[in-house]
Amino acid sequence: MTAPAAICIGCGAVVPAGEDEHCQGHRVLEHPELAALSIAHVDCDAFFASVEKRDNPELAHQPVVVGGGERGVVAAACYIARTYGVRSAMPAFQAKRLCPNAVFVRPRFEAYKEASMKVRTAMEDLTPLVQMVSVDEAYLDLTGTARLHGKVPAASLVALQRRIEAEVGVTVSVGLSHNKSLAKMASDLDKPRGFAVIGEEETLRFLAPLPVLQMQGVGRSFAAKLERDGIATIGDLQRREARDLVERYGEMGLKLHYRCRGRDNRPVTTVRETKSISGETTFSKDTGDPAVLEDKLYAMAQKTALRAKEKGYAGTVVTVKLKTARFKSLTRRKTLGVATNLAEVLFAEGQALLHEELRKNPSLTYRLIGIGISELVTTAAMKQDLAYPEEREKLEAKEDALGRLRQRFGSQVIGTMRDRRTAKK
Repeated sequence: MTAPAAICIGCGAVVPAGEDEHCQGHRVLEHPELAALSIAHVDCDAFFASVEKRDNPELAHQPVVVGGGERGVVAAACYIARTYGVRSAMPAFQAKRLCPNAVFVRPRFEAYKEASMKVRTAMEDLTPLVQMVSVDEAYLDLTGTARLHGKVPAASLVALQRRIEAEVGVTVSVGLSHNKSLAKMASDLDKPRGFAVIGEEETLRFLAPLPVLQMQGVGRSFAAKLERDGIATIGDLQRREARDLVERYGEMGLKLHYRCRGRDNRPVTTVRETKSISGETTFSKDTGDPAVLEDKLYAMAQKTALRAKEKGYAGTVVTVKLKTARFKSLTRRKTLGVATNLAEVLFAEGQALLHEELRKNPSLTYRLIGIGISELVTTAAMKQDLAYPEEREKLEAKEDALGRLRQRFGSQVIGTMRDRRTAKK
């Protein structure tokens, strides 16, 4: 199939190269590698808020914030609200201060799930290789679909945008490139209702001037560390030797070496990899009481263990998460000798991490606590580990038996005093 000169974003028509606008003034998508690229990232624009506006037209031109509540956080904010500085995960009181005229709506997860399934169906009509990474975004591999659809992947994706908007009532932004990392980066370049392309030949030039914070896997604290080491842009990383990066940053240094050059050989897979399992809770009132914190940690360890067992996983890393009254997040981790999904073990390890933190900061109060496991292995692999302690097998049998009894008689009837106390809260 011959490469198109350019594609109209509005109608999907192939148009002459050099034409800036086409039908109804829509932008024309033009790129020298347009016909050769087939890895895409599709991201719904302000998804939760868009569904709310779709279902309530009176909200169309108002700043809409999903979530909140007295002590909650923002689940999503529409683009109007974002112009005021409102962002996801922001405390609700801060969002109200930034945007006093915002309309706060309670989340309707069933509505979002229904819309997400329709979006997914539309994507799977293009290719079976759809990797959902959340309810509102996915990677697509359209390699080899040109003959099936009679158009190159870029044109199919433009048609997908129009179909989702017409059938689901929300808009999506598309990033098209030669691997997943760059497709994801491209989808963030042109929002909302955008379409951006990063070609293979331009990869190094495109990445070089960008700040390191825009690289996948680099958070604010690590970006600050890199900047202290004289690495402010991705181009600065490109000029460093791999050996130097590994010596300074360990395994992450090798990842930086590849990512700064736009290398990513991860396939688009229909199976979503579970990387961690956790549970967390927000207190109705900030507290620094060790007994209250322990009880909540215990309840979350029970929840995490149950989720892990249901999914068939165990973890070798235990992480305790705390959020202070001033909304500062703290995480404390411990690597175990063998993997576990036992509530008693999780609580014991988490309890030690919690006490260590409380000793360091005895005056702090907290609004949230959680515990999770990562570096996951299957339950079968956990039991086959030669280092797996014999007493863990007895503990596992005990927890399984208690679990069956609780299902039958209730949490307040069966278990320790702490079980009964936390079950009542």
